[in-house]
Amino acid sequence: MHRLDMKIAVEGCMHGDLDNVYATLLHLQEVENTKIDLLICCGDFQAVRNENDLESLNVKPKYRSMNSFWKYYSGEKVAPFPTIFIGGNHEASNHLWELYYGGWVAPNIYFLGFAGVVKFGNIRIGGLSGIYKAQHYHLGHYERLPYNENDIRSIYHVREYDVHKLSQVEEPIDIFLSHDWPLGITDHGNSKELVRYKPFFKQEIQERTLGSKPAAELLEKLKPAYWFSAHLHCKFAALVQHGEAGMVTKFLALDKCLPGRRFLQIIEIESEPGPYEIQYDEEWLAITRQFNPVFPVTNRRAYFGGVQLNMQECRQWVSNKLQTRGAKPFEFVRTVPCYDPSQSVSNGSFMGYSRNPQTEAFLQFLELPYILDNNTSESREQTRSPASFVSTGVGSFDHDSDVDEIEELAEAHDAETQEEIL
Repeated sequence: MHRLDMKIAVEGCMHGDLDNVYATLLHLQEVENTKIDLLICCGDFQAVRNENDLESLNVKPKYRSMNSFWKYYSGEKVAPFPTIFIGGNHEASNHLWELYYGGWVAPNIYFLGFAGVVKFGNIRIGGLSGIYKAQHYHLGHYERLPYNENDIRSIYHVREYDVHKLSQVEEPIDIFLSHDWPLGITDHGNSKELVRYKPFFKQEIQERTLGSKPAAELLEKLKPAYWFSAHLHCKFAALVQHGEAGMVTKFLALDKCLPGRRFLQIIEIESEPGPYEIQYDEEWLAITRQFNPVFPVTNRRAYFGGVQLNMQECRQWVSNKLQTRGAKPFEFVRTVPCYDPSQSVSNGSFMGYSRNPQTEAFLQFLELPYILDNNTSESREQTRSPASFVSTGVGSFDHDSDVDEIEELAEAHDAETQEEIL
């Protein structure tokens, strides 16, 4: 079979600036006479549909704006490229929770879920949303709307349950996405140059606290051909050799979408001829079905001993279902009113729970119950002493709040009119 190079654009932190990212890629296509097949975003996508979504976006008030995603949600614009993204630490978390298992946030824009694997053509793309915080890692997904001041931060913290599911993947992964970097990735690149650009990283690198321990474990387990990250607002490349003469992972972290910042990279991957479309991954659906019975929707840790593993039988069951229905994800459905810039600003009142029809259809397809809005008292049985929010060990530097403040200083030195660096 004739093979071609699939062109994939990789973007760091989107921060809701879809218009500028898409415009940059369209310009590239024109001047380089090429065709981009897919855009991948490594988090902080900010799929904010209306003013109420801003209430679950953990950013400082001065950064709390509608930006441009709402145009794609409302249908005013359509994404010019198929787009796949994971969540970061600055997200409309209420929206993404509706699509915990993944789904369309707008036509042609697909959220990979809190953890997930999909196929694009014959390329397998996996990802883990959120950032690592040790104090929440072993808890379940207990947060419920309306989020309090603690929940709005913890909801995007990576959980052991999602990492454990990803660690079950056996078939090769071509591309993996995480928002924060795998712990120790700086050992495999030019860390001296990184520290010259970001001197405040030096202590964390020396203390081995820069990055996510679960992401590092997944990197070692999955050994994907490519791993892309964002979060720390800089470009950094590394090459990870897995054992002697073993597989190699090409790692790249990218910046956020700003003039003069290195926020985009085009890669080429050998693939089968198109047309390409996003499809469910059979192995991942089987893993999801196997582990959903122990999905922790309270603060209690998942008990994996309760999972009866018979992956071969489950794979066959999923395969039969996909042969009957097909592997295309369920269609996009709007679940809340669209933003109208001509109307007065909303009072930001809590609008209640939304069950996304995509998620309902997905769970019905896998014959699984819908439990995302279980709101028992147990879900909030969380002891929140001041000490419980002081991270110990890995990930002790609070990038949630500090990175943006540090970036403000760095941005003062950037030339705002400089062309985008690719």
